Amino acid sequence: MQNGEEIYRQYAKYVYKYLLSITGSADISEEITQETFYQAIKNINKFNGNCKISTWLCAIAKNQLAAYRRKHPDYEELESITLTAASSEDETIKNVEKTRLYVKLHSCPEPYRELLYLRLLAELSFKEIGDILGRSENWARVTFYRAKEMLKKEMEKDD
Repeated sequence: MQNGEEIYRQYAKYVYKYLLSITGSADISEEITQETFYQAIKNINKFNGNCKISTWLCAIAKNQLAAYRRKHPDYEELESITLTAASSEDETIKNVEKTRLYVKLHSCPEPYRELLYLRLLAELSFKEIGDILGRSENWARVTFYRAKEMLKKEMEKDD
């Protein structure tokens, strides 16, 4: 078993990216990442090795995010995305489309929303997504395809 410092060094970026893909906020993701590793080190004796450490850490992160949401009921993920001042018209159009996509993505039902966040924003593999969500790699692939098709239809409605 690795010590706490090694675990942090190896997995902190992974957990942070996972949280960032869900929250859309660097500050909140950093805060919850720190709390995740605090809880992990505190409860390292409860890790029984029946899954990968990264999966265990993401489960802790998900629980810490739920606790954060309970403490901050006014928190809204990804809906608070604001457009930054763009230097060109093309950049502005890209940002509008990106924001529109995030708003549509946020309105997707579960498990589609979480799966899309993990795949598109955190850039996790289908295997990693399956591990995190307690499902198979094949389930993640099929569900992602369905979610992508649903999202595409929703985007076309507004065009």
